[in-house]
Amino acid sequence: MNNVIKNNSTDHGGHGERMIHPLPCLLTTASLLSGFYAIISAINGNFFNAAVAIIVAGIFDGLDGKVARLTNTTNTFGMEYDSLSDLVSFGVAPALLAYLWALEPYGRYGWLAAFLYVATTALRLARFNSLTLEKSPLDFVGLPCPAAAGMIATTVLFSRYLGATDTVKHVSILILVYLLSYLMVSNFSYMSFKHPAASRKKTFQVTVAMVLLMILIAAEPPITLFVIGLVYALSGPFSTAYRILHKTDKVTKKQKNII
Repeated sequence: MNNVIKNNSTDHGGHGERMIHPLPCLLTTASLLSGFYAIISAINGNFFNAAVAIIVAGIFDGLDGKVARLTNTTNTFGMEYDSLSDLVSFGVAPALLAYLWALEPYGRYGWLAAFLYVATTALRLARFNSLTLEKSPLDFVGLPCPAAAGMIATTVLFSRYLGATDTVKHVSILILVYLLSYLMVSNFSYMSFKHPAASRKKTFQVTVAMVLLMILIAAEPPITLFVIGLVYALSGPFSTAYRILHKTDKVTKKQKNII
Protein backbone atom coordinates (compact mmCIF):
# COMPACT_ATOMS: atom_id res chain seq x y z
CA MET A 1 0.00 0.00 0.00
CA ASN A 2 3.00 2.22 -0.45
CA ASN A 3 3.27 2.90 -4.21
CA VAL A 4 2.33 6.58 -3.97
CA ILE A 5 1.56 8.83 -6.93
CA LYS A 6 4.01 11.58 -7.71
CA ASN A 7 2.62 14.71 -9.29
CA ASN A 8 5.74 15.44 -11.29
CA SER A 9 6.76 12.47 -13.39
CA THR A 10 10.41 12.13 -14.29
CA ASP A 11 9.52 10.71 -17.74
CA HIS A 12 9.08 13.07 -20.67
CA GLY A 13 5.87 13.38 -22.63
CA GLY A 14 3.65 12.40 -19.69
CA HIS A 15 4.27 8.67 -20.23
CA GLY A 16 5.57 8.09 -16.69
CA GLU A 17 2.11 7.30 -15.30
CA ARG A 18 1.67 4.48 -17.84
CA MET A 19 5.10 2.88 -17.55
CA ILE A 20 5.52 -0.45 -15.79
CA HIS A 21 8.61 -0.56 -13.60
CA PRO A 22 9.73 -4.18 -13.14
CA LEU A 23 11.32 -4.18 -9.68
CA PRO A 24 8.50 -2.58 -7.63
CA CYS A 25 5.93 -4.62 -9.58
CA LEU A 26 7.92 -7.79 -8.92
CA LEU A 27 7.82 -7.10 -5.18
CA THR A 28 4.09 -6.36 -5.37
CA THR A 29 3.61 -9.65 -7.22
CA ALA A 30 5.56 -11.44 -4.49
CA SER A 31 3.15 -9.93 -1.95
CA LEU A 32 0.20 -11.08 -4.05
CA LEU A 33 1.69 -14.57 -4.35
CA SER A 34 2.11 -14.76 -0.57
CA GLY A 35 -1.49 -13.68 -0.08
CA PHE A 36 -2.73 -16.28 -2.55
CA TYR A 37 -0.67 -18.97 -0.86
CA ALA A 38 -2.22 -17.92 2.46
CA ILE A 39 -5.69 -18.48 0.97
CA ILE A 40 -4.74 -21.94 -0.30
CA SER A 41 -3.16 -22.86 3.04
CA ALA A 42 -6.22 -21.69 4.99
CA ILE A 43 -8.54 -23.75 2.76
CA ASN A 44 -6.33 -26.79 3.34
CA GLY A 45 -6.39 -26.22 7.10
CA ASN A 46 -2.74 -25.15 7.35
CA PHE A 47 -3.50 -22.09 9.46
CA PHE A 48 0.06 -21.59 10.68
CA ASN A 49 1.40 -21.48 7.12
CA ALA A 50 -1.39 -19.08 6.13
CA ALA A 51 -0.54 -16.73 9.00
CA VAL A 52 3.17 -16.74 8.14
CA ALA A 53 2.37 -16.12 4.46
CA ILE A 54 0.30 -13.03 5.37
CA ILE A 55 3.21 -11.65 7.40
CA VAL A 56 5.58 -12.31 4.48
CA ALA A 57 3.12 -10.50 2.19
CA GLY A 58 3.32 -7.52 4.53
CA ILE A 59 7.11 -7.49 4.28
CA PHE A 60 7.01 -7.47 0.47
CA ASP A 61 4.29 -4.81 0.58
CA GLY A 62 6.54 -2.56 2.62
CA LEU A 63 9.50 -3.17 0.32
CA ASP A 64 7.75 -2.38 -2.96
CA GLY A 65 6.89 1.17 -1.91
CA LYS A 66 10.34 1.86 -0.51
CA VAL A 67 12.01 0.57 -3.67
CA ALA A 68 9.65 2.65 -5.84
CA ARG A 69 10.45 5.81 -3.89
CA LEU A 70 14.21 5.16 -3.81
CA THR A 71 14.32 4.49 -7.57
CA ASN A 72 11.92 7.36 -8.34
CA THR A 73 9.56 4.98 -10.16
CA THR A 74 6.28 5.69 -8.36
CA ASN A 75 3.26 6.06 -10.65
CA THR A 76 -0.48 5.48 -10.96
CA PHE A 77 -0.09 1.96 -12.35
CA GLY A 78 2.03 0.91 -9.38
CA MET A 79 -0.48 2.34 -6.91
CA GLU A 80 -3.45 0.64 -8.56
CA TYR A 81 -1.68 -2.70 -8.88
CA ASP A 82 -0.54 -2.45 -5.28
CA SER A 83 -4.10 -1.76 -4.07
CA LEU A 84 -5.52 -4.75 -5.96
CA SER A 85 -2.77 -6.92 -4.49
CA ASP A 86 -3.50 -5.58 -0.99
CA LEU A 87 -7.18 -6.43 -1.30
CA VAL A 88 -6.24 -10.07 -1.86
CA SER A 89 -3.33 -10.35 0.57
CA PHE A 90 -4.70 -8.18 3.39
CA GLY A 91 -8.44 -8.41 2.75
CA VAL A 92 -9.54 -11.77 1.38
CA ALA A 93 -6.67 -13.87 2.80
CA PRO A 94 -6.95 -12.82 6.49
CA ALA A 95 -10.77 -12.82 6.33
CA LEU A 96 -10.79 -16.38 5.00
CA LEU A 97 -8.14 -17.42 7.52
CA ALA A 98 -10.15 -15.96 10.40
CA TYR A 99 -13.38 -17.55 9.16
CA LEU A 100 -12.01 -21.06 8.65
CA TRP A 101 -9.90 -20.91 11.80
CA ALA A 102 -12.32 -19.40 14.33
CA LEU A 103 -15.48 -17.82 12.90
CA GLU A 104 -17.23 -20.70 11.13
CA PRO A 105 -18.90 -22.04 14.32
CA TYR A 106 -20.73 -18.70 14.72
CA GLY A 107 -22.71 -19.27 11.52
CA ARG A 108 -24.19 -16.10 10.01
CA TYR A 109 -22.36 -13.82 12.44
CA GLY A 110 -19.07 -15.48 11.50
CA TRP A 111 -19.26 -15.13 7.73
CA LEU A 112 -20.74 -11.65 8.03
CA ALA A 113 -17.74 -10.63 10.14
CA ALA A 114 -15.42 -12.03 7.47
CA PHE A 115 -17.31 -10.19 4.72
CA LEU A 116 -17.29 -6.95 6.71
CA TYR A 117 -13.54 -7.26 7.04
CA VAL A 118 -13.12 -7.62 3.26
CA ALA A 119 -15.51 -4.72 2.58
CA THR A 120 -13.80 -2.36 5.01
CA THR A 121 -10.41 -3.30 3.56
CA ALA A 122 -11.66 -2.27 0.11
CA LEU A 123 -13.08 0.98 1.53
CA ARG A 124 -9.83 1.66 3.40
CA LEU A 125 -7.78 1.22 0.21
CA ALA A 126 -10.16 3.41 -1.82
CA ARG A 127 -9.94 6.18 0.78
CA PHE A 128 -6.16 5.90 0.93
CA ASN A 129 -5.90 6.23 -2.86
CA SER A 130 -8.24 9.21 -2.96
CA LEU A 131 -6.30 10.99 -0.19
CA THR A 132 -3.01 10.25 -1.96
CA LEU A 133 -4.32 11.86 -5.14
CA GLU A 134 -4.79 15.09 -3.19
CA LYS A 135 -1.60 14.96 -1.13
CA SER A 136 0.73 12.47 0.52
CA PRO A 137 -0.44 12.28 4.17
CA LEU A 138 2.17 12.16 6.91
CA ASP A 139 0.02 9.80 9.00
CA PHE A 140 -2.44 7.09 8.04
CA VAL A 141 -6.12 7.82 8.49
CA GLY A 142 -7.54 4.60 9.87
CA LEU A 143 -5.67 1.40 10.65
CA PRO A 144 -3.61 0.32 7.60
CA CYS A 145 -4.91 -2.94 6.15
CA PRO A 146 -1.49 -4.69 6.34
CA ALA A 147 -1.46 -3.96 10.08
CA ALA A 148 -5.02 -5.31 10.47
CA ALA A 149 -4.11 -8.45 8.53
CA GLY A 150 -0.96 -8.80 10.60
CA MET A 151 -3.05 -8.61 13.76
CA ILE A 152 -5.14 -11.58 12.60
CA ALA A 153 -2.04 -13.52 11.51
CA THR A 154 -0.15 -12.90 14.76
CA THR A 155 -3.25 -13.88 16.75
CA VAL A 156 -3.12 -17.27 15.01
CA LEU A 157 0.59 -17.60 15.80
CA PHE A 158 0.08 -16.52 19.42
CA SER A 159 -2.78 -19.00 19.87
CA ARG A 160 -0.59 -21.76 18.48
CA TYR A 161 2.12 -20.74 20.94
CA LEU A 162 -0.45 -21.13 23.74
CA GLY A 163 -1.24 -24.65 22.54
CA ALA A 164 -4.10 -24.24 20.02
CA THR A 165 -2.98 -26.36 17.06
CA ASP A 166 -6.35 -26.66 15.32
CA THR A 167 -9.48 -24.55 14.88
CA VAL A 168 -10.64 -22.51 17.85
CA LYS A 169 -13.94 -21.11 19.05
CA HIS A 170 -13.67 -18.01 21.18
CA VAL A 171 -15.83 -14.92 21.04
CA SER A 172 -12.74 -12.72 21.38
CA ILE A 173 -11.72 -13.60 17.81
CA LEU A 174 -15.15 -12.59 16.51
CA ILE A 175 -14.93 -9.30 18.40
CA LEU A 176 -11.38 -8.76 17.11
CA VAL A 177 -12.45 -9.06 13.47
CA TYR A 178 -15.32 -6.60 13.97
CA LEU A 179 -13.01 -4.21 15.84
CA LEU A 180 -10.30 -4.34 13.16
CA SER A 181 -12.95 -3.71 10.49
CA TYR A 182 -14.06 -0.59 12.35
CA LEU A 183 -10.53 0.69 12.95
CA MET A 184 -9.66 0.46 9.25
CA VAL A 185 -12.47 2.86 8.26
CA SER A 186 -12.20 5.05 11.37
CA ASN A 187 -10.70 8.54 11.44
CA PHE A 188 -8.03 7.60 14.00
CA SER A 189 -4.51 8.66 13.03
CA TYR A 190 -1.79 6.02 12.86
CA MET A 191 1.92 6.64 12.55
CA SER A 192 3.32 6.22 9.06
CA PHE A 193 6.87 4.92 8.90
CA LYS A 194 7.27 6.22 5.35
CA HIS A 195 8.16 9.64 6.79
CA PRO A 196 10.58 9.03 9.68
CA ALA A 197 10.38 11.86 12.18
CA ALA A 198 13.66 11.11 13.93
CA SER A 199 16.35 13.69 13.42
CA ARG A 200 19.96 12.85 12.67
CA LYS A 201 20.84 13.35 16.32
CA LYS A 202 18.48 10.51 17.25
CA THR A 203 19.68 8.11 14.56
CA PHE A 204 21.91 6.20 16.99
CA GLN A 205 19.11 5.77 19.54
CA VAL A 206 16.73 4.59 16.82
CA THR A 207 19.32 2.09 15.58
CA VAL A 208 19.81 0.69 19.09
CA ALA A 209 16.03 0.41 19.54
CA MET A 210 15.73 -1.46 16.23
CA VAL A 211 18.48 -3.89 17.26
CA LEU A 212 16.74 -4.57 20.57
CA LEU A 213 13.44 -5.08 18.77
CA MET A 214 15.04 -7.56 16.38
CA ILE A 215 16.45 -9.49 19.34
CA LEU A 216 13.03 -9.64 21.00
CA ILE A 217 11.39 -10.83 17.79
CA ALA A 218 14.07 -13.49 17.29
CA ALA A 219 13.71 -14.68 20.89
CA GLU A 220 9.91 -15.13 20.95
CA PRO A 221 8.38 -14.28 17.54
CA PRO A 222 4.75 -15.23 18.34
CA ILE A 223 4.63 -13.13 21.52
CA THR A 224 6.60 -10.14 20.26
CA LEU A 225 4.79 -9.85 16.91
CA PHE A 226 1.40 -10.17 18.63
CA VAL A 227 2.25 -7.47 21.18
CA ILE A 228 3.62 -5.12 18.49
CA GLY A 229 0.49 -5.58 16.39
CA LEU A 230 -1.80 -5.03 19.37
CA VAL A 231 0.04 -1.90 20.52
CA TYR A 232 -0.05 -0.40 17.03
CA ALA A 233 -3.74 -1.21 16.55
CA LEU A 234 -4.59 0.48 19.87
CA SER A 235 -2.26 3.43 19.33
CA GLY A 236 -4.82 5.24 17.15
CA PRO A 237 -7.70 5.34 19.68
CA PHE A 238 -5.36 6.00 22.62
CA SER A 239 -3.53 8.86 20.88
CA THR A 240 -6.87 10.42 19.95
CA ALA A 241 -8.12 10.11 23.54
CA TYR A 242 -4.87 11.65 24.80
CA ARG A 243 -5.19 14.64 22.48
CA ILE A 244 -8.80 15.22 23.55
CA LEU A 245 -7.89 15.07 27.24
CA HIS A 246 -4.88 17.33 26.66
CA LYS A 247 -7.06 19.92 24.92
CA THR A 248 -9.61 19.70 27.74
CA ASP A 249 -6.89 20.32 30.33
CA LYS A 250 -5.66 23.37 28.39
CA VAL A 251 -9.18 24.82 28.17
CA THR A 252 -9.74 24.23 31.89
CA LYS A 253 -6.46 25.96 32.80
CA LYS A 254 -7.32 28.95 30.58
CA GLN A 255 -10.73 29.27 32.23
CA LYS A 256 -9.12 29.17 35.69
CA ASN A 257 -6.63 31.85 34.68
CA ILE A 258 -9.43 34.09 33.40
CA ILE A 259 -11.39 33.66 36.64
